[in-house]
Amino acid sequence: MNLASSPRLAPTATFFPAPGSAPVEWLTSPGLTDYAHALAEMESRADAIAAGRAAERVWLLEHPPLYTAGTSAKPADLLDARFPVYRAGRGGQFTYHGPGQRVAYVMLDLKRRRPDVRAFVGALEAWLIDAIKTLGVIGETRERRVGVWVARPDKPRGIDGAMAEDKIAAIGVRVRRWVSFHGVSLNVAPNLAHFQGIVSCGIGEAHYGVTSLGDLGRGASMADVDAALRRAFETRFGPTILEFRG
Repeated sequence: MNLASSPRLAPTATFFPAPGSAPVEWLTSPGLTDYAHALAEMESRADAIAAGRAAERVWLLEHPPLYTAGTSAKPADLLDARFPVYRAGRGGQFTYHGPGQRVAYVMLDLKRRRPDVRAFVGALEAWLIDAIKTLGVIGETRERRVGVWVARPDKPRGIDGAMAEDKIAAIGVRVRRWVSFHGVSLNVAPNLAHFQGIVSCGIGEAHYGVTSLGDLGRGASMADVDAALRRAFETRFGPTILEFRG
């Protein structure tokens, strides 16, 4: 069996916090958010959560076009630095962020939930799979490949006969003092050609590509996606409360 192509079932268990915990603050930023600013604010918030001075938060945003390099990124996987490149400090390899992609930075206190990073990553995958299912897309996980994948029977198979698969959502997290930061990115309707500047997530096989809701014919708006993400998050991680900024 090709383990890289075999399904890895996402966990069905929830990742709820301890009883009496405050709801997770749910923040959405309009427009495009500068990456360096987001990174600084995210790290500051994670430190405050760890110190008990702030509530958990999920922060939804979009970035201008850029590439980020995780802790396992290989220099050879940066094929064309057509956009700014940032060292992200998260797990994983190279990935792309840009307009039309919903980034969700997830700042949760795993001590209040379950101090198990692998189970947490699995819960993030399951959250994304739940959300896109309501938008008409069947996502799956794969052995040895983090993220959410979509089978593409309409595309050429690999040289080993394996069905083509495209990545629709990426995951890259960091945990410090048992508080998570960084998070997930879901391709809603980005310019998929922008991914060609990198070997996305270190996977170079020709039958592994990237896709989006738009590419799959699902014309969901960003507001539709945000609503689906929030509903699915609450089912798996617990209550949220909208955070407003003036």
